[in-house]
Amino acid sequence: MFPIRDHNPSDSTPFITYALVAINILVFIYSWPLADQPRLLGAFYSDYALFPDRVSAGQDLQGLITSMFLHGGIMHLLGNMLFLWIFGDNMEDEMGHIGFLIFYIVGGVGAGLAQVISEPFSQIPTIGASGAVAVVMGGYLLLFPKARVDILLILIVFFKVFTVPAWVMLGLWFGLQLFNSVAVDTSAGGVAYWAHAGGFIIGVILTIPLWLRLGGPAFWRSTAGHPRHPDATYSFTRSNIPKVRRRK
Repeated sequence: MFPIRDHNPSDSTPFITYALVAINILVFIYSWPLADQPRLLGAFYSDYALFPDRVSAGQDLQGLITSMFLHGGIMHLLGNMLFLWIFGDNMEDEMGHIGFLIFYIVGGVGAGLAQVISEPFSQIPTIGASGAVAVVMGGYLLLFPKARVDILLILIVFFKVFTVPAWVMLGLWFGLQLFNSVAVDTSAGGVAYWAHAGGFIIGVILTIPLWLRLGGPAFWRSTAGHPRHPDATYSFTRSNIPKVRRRK
């Protein structure tokens, strides 16, 4: 289940969201050639990834920030950037450029610490923007619970686009992360589910002051739980390719 767009894109330019996406892509391009050189890749991760055991010992704390810009593969990168692209613009619009940047970095550090707390002695490097993006998603859920989001559902050979309220899509996503945090053993490596679940909760908490300043429940009533922008008009254009009919 992948979100592909929301129906209320920001009408201002989300410079920070664009910059974060660009930085993540550039760092990935830089590190990509190292994938075929295990020794150099290990040294790169040793310098910039998040190692829970080191942070627990008060060492290499910079990994809490630098790890947010590292990705282990093209799909890892594209998935995170897709979520950031969809949900980041409206959050940046409400928080302002600098406010959103602080929110993203502070929340991402908190998500990393959630992973450290879950596995304080793990020597497995943790990388990815997933925790910070989860922070954005948590804040989005609080501010815009009824925003309409188009999701692409893929079931083997079945493909279908559905429009659902943000609370459905984000609620299911959070529930899955929380379930996997408890049910899946990641001690030998895998997805940092606690960074996802913890980041989502942190995002909600960090957004509460803004939500209250905007009016709290009154803000929901005035916006119907949507971003404060007109609905985008999406349409599919008719193909110019002529149809070829089979002869009988």
